[in-house]
Amino acid sequence: MKALRVLVAVAVLVVFSAPVLAVDLKTDSFQVTGTVSAVDDTSITVMKGKERFHITKDAATKVTGDAKVGAKVTVHYKMYAVDIEGKSNAKAATTPKK
Repeated sequence: MKALRVLVAVAVLVVFSAPVLAVDLKTDSFQVTGTVSAVDDTSITVMKGKERFHITKDAATKVTGDAKVGAKVTVHYKMYAVDIEGKSNAKAATTPKK
């Protein structure tokens, strides 16, 4: 009976953690190497040539070395949509008359 409870608990854990793991598995990873132009507790801004990359970070973000303004860093990051809102296009919806 105790083994059945453990099995059910593990199954519930897997079911509820699957969506979180799925987002991580489906999201491509990117990286940028450049010079830090700004850094604070919630974000880091990296300049690569004339391009500016403003990337959000949190307490779980692993930082090794010294990531201060002026330092050269490589940031590994992922992108995913939080919300997508479709807009209708009036011109595309009408068909041309002949």
